[in-house]
Amino acid sequence: MENLDKNLIREMTLWRRQLHSQPETGFEVHQTAELVAKLLTSFGLEVHTGIGQTGIVAVLTNGESNLAIGLRADMDALQIQEHNTFDHRSKYDGKMHACGHDGHSSMLLGAAKHLSENRNFNGTIYFIFQPNEEHGLGAQAMIDDGLFERFPMQSIFGIHNMPGMEAGRLSMRSGPVMASEDNFVITIKGRGGHASQPHHHIDPIVIGAEIIMALQTIVSRTISPEQQAVVSVTEIDTDGAVNVIPSNVIIKGDCRCFGDEVRGQIETQMGQLVKGICRAHGAQHEYEYIRLFHSTINDEEQTIAAYNAAVEAVGEGNVEKNCKPLTISEDFSSMLRVKAGCYIFIGNGIDSVGGCMLHNPNYDFNDNISATGVRYWSTLVEQKLPLNI
Repeated sequence: MENLDKNLIREMTLWRRQLHSQPETGFEVHQTAELVAKLLTSFGLEVHTGIGQTGIVAVLTNGESNLAIGLRADMDALQIQEHNTFDHRSKYDGKMHACGHDGHSSMLLGAAKHLSENRNFNGTIYFIFQPNEEHGLGAQAMIDDGLFERFPMQSIFGIHNMPGMEAGRLSMRSGPVMASEDNFVITIKGRGGHASQPHHHIDPIVIGAEIIMALQTIVSRTISPEQQAVVSVTEIDTDGAVNVIPSNVIIKGDCRCFGDEVRGQIETQMGQLVKGICRAHGAQHEYEYIRLFHSTINDEEQTIAAYNAAVEAVGEGNVEKNCKPLTISEDFSSMLRVKAGCYIFIGNGIDSVGGCMLHNPNYDFNDNISATGVRYWSTLVEQKLPLNI
């Protein structure tokens, strides 16, 4: 593809830093969506707002082909207090772009402007800007609001920056590339009392300890060694005191895996363990298993398309075709359950910005990789929607 206009690269940096300075979370991305919609309109695109509450879809058509492609970026920030001191730091206490969604949005805006000015494609591009990725609700909200019916596309693609990976390098894999995420809440209802007389009580602390240890057998003794899974206890709350055996203990945690079958095994086995242990000690219990994010599973054909575009955009030596699957989660997975597509990673730098990983109060998106993102997006469009058909 042709070289990017240097003015566009400068503009992307300005957009990105403006977005970084005004982080918004969940579905409450009103200022962000307003800026994105305003810019897309100025590029001459047909802009649809309020999809899935605050989502945006911009439409760009060239030629007469019925082929269509979706490109998606997320817009929401995190509830983290930023520790950076640069000029574009967050203006809002307790909120920051610590995952790079500001960069994802600016790259897609850059691609929209570039493609609107250089129409080397035949078909329709849907530029999708999604709210509420961090809570795993935004993608499904846009789907439920008719995303794929109102904007019919054959395939959809996403991208995420990755600190610790060489800046501008692209990586992907066919099949499961990111894990599902589920949370659990176990409430143990015992009978509390004075710590000096445990024989009169049903101690939920001891029962909870037994459950916590038993949960470690789910992966090692229930899940096949050929599969990957993680079960982590992350919180324990009680209504006891230093000299009071509590009546109630609440255990919370997080589970990750790469397939619905394993997910079901974890949920079922956990429920059986909790029920059996509580019954053995004469305690009551409540058990809740909450499915938040599906596993992100890339379509083989669309992963090949993403790889071919990446190679043309950055060179074969800068593309990893079969990266290791990651146990992080992404709600783009909901879109991939409906539409064939591929989600790839772009390196944010070996030392990254601030020398830290995602979701860190010192994180910042690397503006130097924005041009690579636009080259990838534009090349992907030109290959998927070729002029010569």
